[in-house]
Parts: sequence; structure tokens; C-alpha cells
Amino acid sequence: MTILLILVIGAVTIMSARSLLLSFRAQRPADYAATSPEFDLQTVLNGPILSEGLIYGPNGRMTNSFVAQMHGEWEGNTGTLSEDFTYSNGKRMQRKWFLTLVSDKEFTATADDIEGTATGEVSGSTVMMRYRIRLPEDAGGHVLNVTDWLYLTEDGAIMNRSEMRKFGIKVAELIATMRPDPSEARQSIAAQ
Repeated sequence: MTILLILVIGAVTIMSARSLLLSFRAQRPADYAATSPEFDLQTVLNGPILSEGLIYGPNGRMTNSFVAQMHGEWEGNTGTLSEDFTYSNGKRMQRKWFLTLVSDKEFTATADDIEGTATGEVSGSTVMMRYRIRLPEDAGGHVLNVTDWLYLTEDGAIMNRSEMRKFGIKVAELIATMRPDPSEARQSIAAQ
């Protein structure tokens, strides 16, 4: 029995160490400080943005997909990012982030479905943001801890990867792209 207990404790320790040292959770903003292009929130999250993404459940299977029309606006060190989501299951959701630059590398954000204040850090071509999100009642109403990573690519597209956890256990993951909305750009050119 003692050997079995030691093996179980060893396995749990190895799995915990792997999760903290060799996974999504192991990355830090400093890891990306020397990367480019530089992620400037006021430039990259400005104007019309199209986002498409997938949501995975705790078993690793895709549970939903979405398309989001987004629009960012800035005035000085404060900005808003409005999001209008349409999910593959037919549901729609809107969120409006209120962003405040605290320094050239740190920011805070709030939204109606965010518990407290989100904190974010810009480093090289990345942004890392942490917050607690309250799911809608029809999705259980749970509050999840979220870690968002945004990676800016050379062509201006953003790759977004997020993990959602409850009691430290991953319950969902999101992978999405964000890029300037080409249909909005065409409409703007046509209007001129």
C-alpha cells in the first residue's frame, strides 16, 4: 500500500510540474520581450476587427465556434473594444471592454461580465491578460479564471489562445484569429 501511495503522489507531482513548467501556463510575458512586431494596443486594437474562433470543452473536443465583429476606439490612454459574437449554435452575445493603459506595458480592463478588473501586460509581439468571467445563466452562470494570450503576426493578424479554469482545472479553451475587418475596409473605400 505504501509503494502504491508513493507512486500516486509521484505521478501527481510529475503531472503538476509538467502543467506548470511545460505547458500553456508556463509562458511569461518576459519570454516574448524581444519578439516583433511590437504589439501597440492603441494601433492593433483600433477600428473594425473580424474574429473567428473555436471553443473546446474539458475533454478537448470542439463544443462551439463563433464569428465576432469587433470595433476598437481610443482617446488618449483609454479605449473601448466592442464585441458582437454569433455562435454556431445560433446564440448571440455582446461585450464591451473598457481599457486603460497604466503604463506603456501594462493595462487594465473591465466589462459587464467580468468579475473585478482584468490585468494585462504587453511584451514584444504579445499581450497576456488575466481575468474572471461570469458565464451567462444558460451556460451555468459559473465564474471562470481566464488567461488570454494574443500573438501579433507579421501581417497584422492576431492569434488568440485562452484557457478557462475552475478550481484550477481547465474546463475550456478558445483559439481564435483577429484581423482588420476586410469587409469594413471595402465599405469605407466605397463610401469615399
